[in-house]
Amino acid sequence: MGPGHEHLSEADRLVLDELRTSGKAWIVGGWVREAASGRHETDVDIATTLLPAEVKELFPRSLMVGEKYGTVIVRLDEGVSDGTWEVTTLRSEGSYGDGRRPDQVEFGQSIEDDLARRDFTINAMAIDSDGNVIDPFDGMADLRAGVLRAVGEASERLGEDGLRIMRAYRFLDSAGNMRSMESSLRSAVRENLGMLDVVSRERIGMEMERILGGRNAREIISQMNKDGVLNQVLPEIVCTASPSFCTDSLVNLALMCSEDSSKGIELAGNLRSALMMGKEPLRQVAFLHGTRNVPVSTEIGGLRRFRAALPPEWQSAFIAYSLGLGQEVSEFAETLASLSPLKAGNAPLIDGNTLAAATGLDPGPRLGRLKGLLHRIQIERDLSTAERVLSLLDELDWRDSDFEEWLALSWP
Repeated sequence: MGPGHEHLSEADRLVLDELRTSGKAWIVGGWVREAASGRHETDVDIATTLLPAEVKELFPRSLMVGEKYGTVIVRLDEGVSDGTWEVTTLRSEGSYGDGRRPDQVEFGQSIEDDLARRDFTINAMAIDSDGNVIDPFDGMADLRAGVLRAVGEASERLGEDGLRIMRAYRFLDSAGNMRSMESSLRSAVRENLGMLDVVSRERIGMEMERILGGRNAREIISQMNKDGVLNQVLPEIVCTASPSFCTDSLVNLALMCSEDSSKGIELAGNLRSALMMGKEPLRQVAFLHGTRNVPVSTEIGGLRRFRAALPPEWQSAFIAYSLGLGQEVSEFAETLASLSPLKAGNAPLIDGNTLAAATGLDPGPRLGRLKGLLHRIQIERDLSTAERVLSLLDELDWRDSDFEEWLALSWP
């Protein structure tokens, strides 16, 4: 019996059995690899001798998302299971003219021919109906040895699809105990860096996120830097492998870019162009990059502002980022955790109308900036009443000083 066969769900077995009533079907890809590594993968990918239309006939609710390439997303009847299964007809492929997809696909009947088109030996294994492992390229041996090897000629495999370069590093970071690339594969990576230029920025960004969130992120990023991959995909950014990455992919991205001299907003723009990241993740990276030279201070007023101005996830990210930069953060984190809740909470105690009545200022920039300054001091000093906040007007030169220089509630 093949590895992990006992972990198949009843729905998995139902799909496989139904396909096998009309043809042959094998479990392929990541499920086999993960099971051989002693881990349980929930998504089961299936290869079959049946054509897409025949699969659709067996499972009428299926989605014909990749019929041209033989792929059908199988869905069972409502009430049976809400899972999906990627079922692909056995095939061989022609050349990859655009460096992303095969120009021609021929459906076949040989599982060995189907496995021969795959990227790496650890992904070129299958399990048949009797539970036997089909492993024509010795992927199981490579998995045990911790060596990532291409199926066939490495340069040819990477020349077919540039994304395979990124996938190679991701598998080093996540697939079992993979520790190194086989020498010809690593040479092929360096020779085919230009293939990354034809891969969509979104797909590169997705792979980078997975790599940066992996358990061996620092080692993998260092390898990518040496091999020229980071310079290829992030040409406008100075990258480095931090001595202390964490488990947060966004924090690790900021750490990787920490030696870049650009401002946070400029870095975010370059990352958006290169990786097509979303607005919110970019805001966090820009914030972290802007704090790389900020001293980690335990001054209570500043800590109160830190807690009030930043969402909890940004607070945690800053601590992890500072730690990754080699700063001492234990006292900062401990003092922050011991802070008492603010007596009046985070909201300002004085609104614009009250402040206008107290100062005689007309609505406008000066009034707005004064309100922000009072809110900042309220938080720093933990003031609890509107009267105490208004009494600050006796301390401040709010009539004549340059309001453009007044600070609002923010951190740092």
